[in-house]
Amino acid sequence: MLNIKVNEIRTLPDAALKQKLNELALELGIEKRKIASTGVASKVVKTKEIRRTIARIQTILNERGKKR
Repeated sequence: MLNIKVNEIRTLPDAALKQKLNELALELGIEKRKIASTGVASKVVKTKEIRRTIARIQTILNERGKKR
């Protein structure tokens, strides 16, 4: 679920993208809490990929909003 290609994102409707965005934001919060509680940054790559995927989805949603 972390590595979603841009082509796959573009095929999804807005409602599905917003749902995925909410799921990823929740998952990012969980990962940040895990790192904060343990003090070990073993999942840095995972948080980085989540943030990038969130940015990709937000970019696609912004592009769609400007076209309409």
